[in-house]
Amino acid sequence: MTTAQAETGRTVTTNIPARLDRLPWSRWHWTIVIGLGTVWILDGLEVTVVGNIASRLSEPGSGLPISSGQITGIAAALYVAGACVGALFWGRLTDRWGRKRLFMITLAVYLAATALTAVSFSPWWFFVFRFLTGFGIGGEYAAINSAIDELIPAYYRGRVDLIINGSFWLGAVGGSLLSIFALNTNIFPADVGWRLTFALGAVLALVILLVRRHVPESPRWLLIHGREREAEEIVASIEETVEAQKGEALAVPEGEITIHQRRSVSFAEIARTLFADYRKRSVLGFSLFIGQAFLYNAITFGFGAILTKFFDVPSGNTGYYFAVIAVGNFCGPLLLGKLFDTVGRRVMISGTYLLSGLLLFGTAWLFDRGSLNAVTMTACWCAVLFFASAGASSAYLTVSEVFPMETRAMSIAFFYALGTAAGGISGPLLFADLTNTGKVADTVLAFEIGAALMCAAGLVAAVLAVRAERRSLEDIARPLTAVGAKARVAAGAKGSRPAAA
Repeated sequence: MTTAQAETGRTVTTNIPARLDRLPWSRWHWTIVIGLGTVWILDGLEVTVVGNIASRLSEPGSGLPISSGQITGIAAALYVAGACVGALFWGRLTDRWGRKRLFMITLAVYLAATALTAVSFSPWWFFVFRFLTGFGIGGEYAAINSAIDELIPAYYRGRVDLIINGSFWLGAVGGSLLSIFALNTNIFPADVGWRLTFALGAVLALVILLVRRHVPESPRWLLIHGREREAEEIVASIEETVEAQKGEALAVPEGEITIHQRRSVSFAEIARTLFADYRKRSVLGFSLFIGQAFLYNAITFGFGAILTKFFDVPSGNTGYYFAVIAVGNFCGPLLLGKLFDTVGRRVMISGTYLLSGLLLFGTAWLFDRGSLNAVTMTACWCAVLFFASAGASSAYLTVSEVFPMETRAMSIAFFYALGTAAGGISGPLLFADLTNTGKVADTVLAFEIGAALMCAAGLVAAVLAVRAERRSLEDIARPLTAVGAKARVAAGAKGSRPAAA
């Protein structure tokens, strides 16, 4: 049944969500992780490469008349601005057209824009296609996080989501090492090496695009949009595959939900859901995104400049240091991810934000005293970002699971866009201005701002974080199309479990 043929306005009772949530982990789930999650590696590659090549691009002979400040400031801010606009634009379409169609389109946009960045011949061209690259990535955040949460069983959802979002740092490791190789003028001319890094990103995106064709549409989305026959076929196929891979019969699913199918949800309903029915969760989402966005976008785009300006690290060697902190970043979600499903969301989200903020305050103090060198500074960042990375990944997990199914992609896009616009656009611009002065006190101030925002978000999470661990998405936030949903949400505003903040 195609989208055009989908029947809406009918009421159906189904156990499809329960069937997906009771599945044991299998090779099929790994195909979902690989097909959807690997785009974060590309994002990490993109951001890190730009940060590491900034000093080289600004040197004579690079083929692009651009300054380091323009790269770490203007280009970085435009990339993030593109991601914010793309998240809102594609997020709305993801809820209307489906997860699969959009995660194919957005990756194609990213691929084309990255390839065109590689042939930049002037600053304006570089800026335009950095914006469009971000535009594609922003759509990926909404489409991919929606699809992952709706396909991964509730028992594993937290750790899988964190590790997938944390895989950004595998790309950062690759970007750091790639920049070392590409910026070596003994291997490539100064005006060629940096172009190859962007070209490689486009090639990797093409490979992922081919793999992603085999990822199915979300059965939960199909069900709500009047395509329950297609949803049933997909779930039955998944069950058959998992049974064959595990060699045993699946457990009997428990629980049904009754859905009144509809084609779309209006902006007014989305606004009411976010700002009336789930306003405490909205405050939580904003707080988490603003804190991590400022910290990460400022550090990611500015770390190379700090190393070269304050510690005299050659521009061609900054990739080694960034590779080290990138490994620390990935280890955070990898090693702490399971605790978000066992110890719980509230303790782990608040704990990782507060610990990273306090450690960053300590780093700022040591830097101000002149007690750090390039190696110890990198070690301090590793400690900060081990916890910050898990916390930042949990921000995406939080906004993707605590709002109703019909608004999921738009909710992710909304909080990502506004939180990142506040911290991710202002962060690189402010951080570039502060570090470019060459004054230790200015850079210390940037550190302290990031630390304060992380600590503030941690305190908000300690009060408002939702205990979503191992719970079905439909239990955490009742779908708007579920029969009796409005009554449940109203009751939740008075403290009942399904809509409690």
